[in-house]
Amino acid sequence: MTTSPEREFVSAHIDDLHADLDAWLRIPSISADPAHAADVAASAEWLAEALRRTGFPTVEIWPTPGAPAVYAEWPSADPDAPVALVYGHHDVQPVDPPELWVHPPFEPTRVDGPDGPELHGRGASDDKGVLIVHLLGLRAHLAATGRGTPAVTVKVLVEGEEESGSPHFAALLRERRDRLDCDVVVVSDTGMAAPDVPSAVTAMRGLADAEITLRGPAVDLHSGSFGGAVPNPLHALAELIATLHDDQGRVTLPGFYDAVRPLSDRERDLMGRVPFDEQAWLAGPAASRTTYGEAGYSTLERTGARPTAEVNGMWGGYTGPGHKTIIPAEAHAKITFRLVSDQRPEQIGAMVQAWVDENLPEGIVAEVHTPPGGVAPCASDLDSPAMEALLRAIGQAFDTAPEDVLLTREGGSGPEADLAEGLGAPLVFLGIGLPTDRIHSPNERVLLRMLERGAEAAAHLWRELATLRRG
Repeated sequence: MTTSPEREFVSAHIDDLHADLDAWLRIPSISADPAHAADVAASAEWLAEALRRTGFPTVEIWPTPGAPAVYAEWPSADPDAPVALVYGHHDVQPVDPPELWVHPPFEPTRVDGPDGPELHGRGASDDKGVLIVHLLGLRAHLAATGRGTPAVTVKVLVEGEEESGSPHFAALLRERRDRLDCDVVVVSDTGMAAPDVPSAVTAMRGLADAEITLRGPAVDLHSGSFGGAVPNPLHALAELIATLHDDQGRVTLPGFYDAVRPLSDRERDLMGRVPFDEQAWLAGPAASRTTYGEAGYSTLERTGARPTAEVNGMWGGYTGPGHKTIIPAEAHAKITFRLVSDQRPEQIGAMVQAWVDENLPEGIVAEVHTPPGGVAPCASDLDSPAMEALLRAIGQAFDTAPEDVLLTREGGSGPEADLAEGLGAPLVFLGIGLPTDRIHSPNERVLLRMLERGAEAAAHLWRELATLRRG
């Protein structure tokens, strides 16, 4: 391993990062639960004070109709320095089921794991741990360069509703557009392929959802008196859902693939370079017996670069103890769709309606609800100067050449497309979470060594982005 002033500073001050993260993780900022609204507000206040301690001269809490966002700005003294906006979120997922947590979810606990020391707690990886590396990283950048201001103007926007679908984020971007002008957006809400595999996310999928209600008889009916004589909505729903995919694992919604941008040979080659042990993945984070999906694509391609449809829930009729012999009046299902370039979430509703109409049996009526909005897919420009700067920064932090930093795709979704489209700026992704971090699950964790490497990469990034002088 080589050394650098940035690495030396991060190593000497890593306890500061650990102490800050411990304090932040103790705040149960669950945005989906109204009972935790005060905690989400307290999380925003904590972050605002931490940014002030770091040195940001401008720090503000921006209210929304939901949870507050935090904004900070530290102008560079160089008049032609580029402007970078760091995005992340300070809210976290619910902890259910609490009985599966080995340690209390909001009491950060250090554990010796197979990959080294870990920190357990809700938000340890998603997104407080991934985001907090920027506090130490910026301090390391200033110390290493001897500067009084960053080499680039650094803006920070951290929302409080990402885990609730970012319902007010697009409006916030429009309202505060004059404050958010930037040359590049640095997304810190993603991860890397493995602890010893320096990598960068280059794309995130979009998201659309639908709820389907099927109705048969006007009321629940006695199954002995009416069974076999009138349509059963639950039977109809099971048959309908069975048509959602064909025998090749492809989604059957009319027109679903029309806008999908095919993967290029280069993109497939880049994804193929990422080391992936499918059996270890099945036994570990996937916790499944076998793989499944669209024929002709690898597991990594299916989870990061191809669109999908998943049934999230089905219900109806009687589900209590014992039995209740009825034909239910209604049956329900929730479905979500992950989207890729160039699909749009607002187009999915009409496709779902057409699919339902095409497969609905006689005597059953359907109601399809597709909420407005959704999340658009987004992607980085692989050949942009900002991407080159990111790969140089990650390479330095992980002692590898920039061309050896692998490129991955994130299967999840977030408001990054709103940032790119609303601000007209390219995206790069700097994250240090891992597939094994159990985000959204009990016993979420982050590797301590990934925090250290992430802080160093953040420190290098500002120096590297400074080479992208404004015209």
